[in-house]
Amino acid sequence: MTTRPFKDILFVDIETVTAASDLESLDKRLQQAWLHKVEFLDWMDEDVSPAELYHYEGGLYAEFGRIVSISVAYFHEKDEGGLELRVKSYASADNEQWLLEQFKELLNERFDQRTLRLCSHNGKEFDFPYLCRRMLVHCVPLPEVLNFAGKKPWEVPHLDTMEMWMFGNRKYTISLETLAALFHIPYTPHPEGDQINSLFFNEGEKGLDQIVQHSQQDVIATAQVYMRYRCQPLLKPEQIVVV
Repeated sequence: MTTRPFKDILFVDIETVTAASDLESLDKRLQQAWLHKVEFLDWMDEDVSPAELYHYEGGLYAEFGRIVSISVAYFHEKDEGGLELRVKSYASADNEQWLLEQFKELLNERFDQRTLRLCSHNGKEFDFPYLCRRMLVHCVPLPEVLNFAGKKPWEVPHLDTMEMWMFGNRKYTISLETLAALFHIPYTPHPEGDQINSLFFNEGEKGLDQIVQHSQQDVIATAQVYMRYRCQPLLKPEQIVVV
């Protein structure tokens, strides 16, 4: 396992929804692109329409979804000694570009780009590339730590708690919820993609607040899992601060 200094790690979790409330409201050309894509998805073996599948899974793809919440967590060494995990979230129902710009600003101003490593659960397959793709959509220049277009998976320097648990077994997957249970980390089951979509489009601001809470829980759990990977004690509640 990595022995990188804790101060050089930024834990990240994103929450995504479909770009439009339903398939019919999506841009016409993207509708056609979705209809083509679903021909190759396993769901089509079941009695599920493309519109239903868009509700269930559309938010998982950067071409058909968007980010509504980004939560980050980083370690801070207190003056009196010991570590504190500081948690911060950015959320917006209708301004994804602002979200991405705020995240980029944090990366550039708070951390040393030469030593910073991002860490997420399944981040190499989901969070990191999703952030990059949505930044390009909004013409937000990629920060140096995310500028790995064209690199092979093993050349991406960031940390992924799911990949770390694989120990070379590329076919093995494990959920953050399972790891939390294994390491006795407090964790409430996370809503599935379609439930996140329903929260966002049906519950308004209240729904977005709940999504942010889930995102914060995920980023804290990821940091706690990483601590256990390093054989460090779990952080106590008083060591976790939302800023």
